[in-house]
Amino acid sequence: MTRLTGRALRLTVLVGENDTWHHRPLYSEIVHRAHAAGLAGASVFRGVEGFGASSLIHTTRLLSLSEDLPVAVVVVDAEERVRAFLPLLDELVTDGLVVLDDCEVVRYEGGRPS
Repeated sequence: MTRLTGRALRLTVLVGENDTWHHRPLYSEIVHRAHAAGLAGASVFRGVEGFGASSLIHTTRLLSLSEDLPVAVVVVDAEERVRAFLPLLDELVTDGLVVLDDCEVVRYEGGRPS
């Protein structure tokens, strides 16, 4: 695992909560592959409302409860490591959006920035 501070690249993969890869949640497969690739970190965030290419709005509001909410998988690491991971996503993500952003990492350990 990489210990990262300074300039980095943030990879955000936007998919649906019900998207799967071989009967496993797609977001889980992405996280496990990022871990196996030794990337610095990955997190999954479940959206409360959103729409994609289908223009169908998915929401958590009670009257229109959706079972396929938007999910964002966020991975942060050095640019070359994230870009090396992209071909693995080509195999997994058939319906979704991948966003790359430059970012700066400030890592906290023991309550102090490092």
